[in-house]
Formats: sequence, C-alpha cells, structure tokens
Amino acid sequence: MAYEEELADRIREAVWDEPGLSEKRMFGGLAFLVNGNMAVSASGQGGILLRVDPGSTDELVDGHRVRRFEMRGRAMDGWLRVDREAVTSDEELRRWVDRGLRYTRSLPPK
Repeated sequence: MAYEEELADRIREAVWDEPGLSEKRMFGGLAFLVNGNMAVSASGQGGILLRVDPGSTDELVDGHRVRRFEMRGRAMDGWLRVDREAVTSDEELRRWVDRGLRYTRSLPPK
C-alpha cells in the first residue's frame, strides 16, 4: 500500500516552518525528518508512524488506534503507529505531529 498523499500534505502543512526539516521516502511512506532524525511519517500502511520519547510509549499506546511500531516482529519503544482514525481532524494530527517534533528536536543531529 502506498502512503496517502492527502495525509502527507496535511503533515507537510503542520511542519513546513520547522528548522532543519527534510523529507525522505522510508518504510514505504514519506518521512519528515528534523536534522536527519525522523519525527513523523505518512505510513505506507495507513495513518502515521511517529517518533516519541521512549519513556512515554506506554502512556500513549491505547491498543486500538495507537500501537507500538513493530519491526521484524519486535515492538519498539519510542515508535508509534497511529491509525488514520486518530488523525482525522487537523487538531488531532497537529497534536501528534507536535509530540514527534518535540522529541526529535532533543536528539543530536545526524
């Protein structure tokens, strides 16, 4: 499945003025990076892939619309898969994107 162009455009609108921003195709989606670190992606599996503080993963996961991202069958702290239904409004999307940007800004540049 290809990522949703409309969702990528909405993310782009939310991050357009972020210093150090770049876009890159990753994980079958379109990722938005800050200083070389991925903050958020329009996922090729629908919804968004989001980078967050690993210590806040448990409190953000709801088991339904927000889950840990899994890579090679391993659930990863600090990475969330947020379903499309959780980002239908611009306000919801912005809340998630802002969380990803805040954490990614704290990382050393690549």
